[in-house]
Amino acid sequence: MDDKIKFEIEFPIQASPQLLYQYISTPSGLSEWFSDNVNSRGELFTFIWDDSEEQAKLLSKKNGERIKFRWLADEEDELTTYFEIKIQVDEITKDVSLIIIDFADGDEVEEAKMLWENQVSSLKQVLGSS
Repeated sequence: MDDKIKFEIEFPIQASPQLLYQYISTPSGLSEWFSDNVNSRGELFTFIWDDSEEQAKLLSKKNGERIKFRWLADEEDELTTYFEIKIQVDEITKDVSLIIIDFADGDEVEEAKMLWENQVSSLKQVLGSS
């Protein structure tokens, strides 16, 4: 039963979409900003933080555009939630944005958004983007 709330946040990023894609789609790229370390075996990604680790299944990815994961804990609970990281380029201005789609319990949405803001702030530092 899904009782989590879907939310979407957008972050302008000054980086090329190609470079950005490396940081959202590869274990080495993700370990630069998303978690302390990332290992992958096929479609299974293991994200490691300090003394905890979470596993996520790669649901889909489109080269240069987006990547979508589902936490295994959510899958075991039969939740259809996921988190997706998309690169969006404005047709006219060519401005690049990172779109995050995620789910959180109703009382944790703001906290989840803040966590993403911190993560993306780390990504911007790695990229040298303001």
